Amino acid sequence: MKFTTLYQELTQSTEMIRSLLAGIGAEEARMKPNSKTWSILEVTCHLYDEEREDFREHLDFILHRQDEEWHRIAPQGWVKSRKYNEQDFGKMKAKFFRERKKSLVWLKGLKNADWNITYKSKFGSMRAGDMFVSWAAHDNLHIRQLVELRRWHIEKKTKPFKIGYAGDW
Repeated sequence: MKFTTLYQELTQSTEMIRSLLAGIGAEEARMKPNSKTWSILEVTCHLYDEEREDFREHLDFILHRQDEEWHRIAPQGWVKSRKYNEQDFGKMKAKFFRERKKSLVWLKGLKNADWNITYKSKFGSMRAGDMFVSWAAHDNLHIRQLVELRRWHIEKKTKPFKIGYAGDW
């Protein structure tokens, strides 16, 4: 695993997320295609919480805090318990990008990290490299989700015109 490749991936995905959140108003950010999907605001809140409470934190556990107990997270439950869709979209965007910047600085500061070191807990085992790769993949998962939401917004805003000519989705 090349650190620089994954670091660059996180840097680039940050800019993709920034672009996907650009031009979205507060009202539009709360809209959902249906009750089972997330809104753009909920995705943004999730990314913020994952950034500070999951990926950076748990990678630090694996690399530096082997004697500490990994804390539980509840990303799906946080959507409702933390009232994601009632948050201020502008503030949540700013909070996510601030945390991501902290993460990128923290990652750059890692020297001679052992990406094969494994953290073992009652929740299972994970290597540092697995966590880092998962972090980058997690961004891609939500980039896809944001693209799908943006497409839905375009379709909704432009009725009665149809987007079929754009191609199959």
